[in-house]
Amino acid sequence: MAGKLIRAVFGVLAVVFLLLPLVAILPLAFTSSQFLIYPIPSFSLRWFEELFTTVVWRDSIVNSLIIGAGATVLSTVLGGPAALGLREKLNFISAPLNTVFLLPMVVPAVVLGVGMQILYARMGLSSSYLGIIIAHTVIALPLVIVSVANALQGMDTRLELAAASLGAGPAKTLWHVTLPLAFPGIMTGAVLAFAVSLDEVVLNIFLAGPGQRTLARQMFSTLRDSISPAIAAAAFLFIAGTVLLTLLVLLARRRFGDAR
Repeated sequence: MAGKLIRAVFGVLAVVFLLLPLVAILPLAFTSSQFLIYPIPSFSLRWFEELFTTVVWRDSIVNSLIIGAGATVLSTVLGGPAALGLREKLNFISAPLNTVFLLPMVVPAVVLGVGMQILYARMGLSSSYLGIIIAHTVIALPLVIVSVANALQGMDTRLELAAASLGAGPAKTLWHVTLPLAFPGIMTGAVLAFAVSLDEVVLNIFLAGPGQRTLARQMFSTLRDSISPAIAAAAFLFIAGTVLLTLLVLLARRRFGDAR
């Protein structure tokens, strides 16, 4: 009993520790003041208006959506088949491939940024949307693979064997059995990939030109040059977007589970 109470208290304290900075900064997105100060003089949406009317902020939001969507699609298309292939346990090949796919999760972003900057200069991809999308795909791909692999691991393989025994070929079994069962993991991986792309700053500093500046990069530059409540408004959009995506995924997974 005492152990459960200690774990519950520790969990509550951990949640409070993680959420307290958000509780402190997010209300400042609605201040009418030009400074990040408490108490808030009055309620205002002026900083959200600045995000969508100022060219620099508006372009950064559009760039984030374009790059995030591209990286999400590419990492999902590559990560799903990779997870399926790694599930086969091809003896000496599977373990090294799994390590290679997961390396971007442990390699520092600065190292990746420097390496990609040198490579892109030789390939002519410097300061291009394609280059940034590929870079974001590299760091998002491991999350998709892990998510899909976990979904496949919890899947009953006897369902695939049953489909095969009833005359379904490999392609039909994959399309009608494996992919529907792995769909929740695929969706979760796609959302994680999009969130990671939106939040990435270091790779953008090394690889993005003025035309590919993302919202996270713009927030970083604004923090360095001048502290504005527009940063709090941008942070509010980040949090609200992440929560919305999470809720949509949970709703879709519930409906998918009911339909299945």
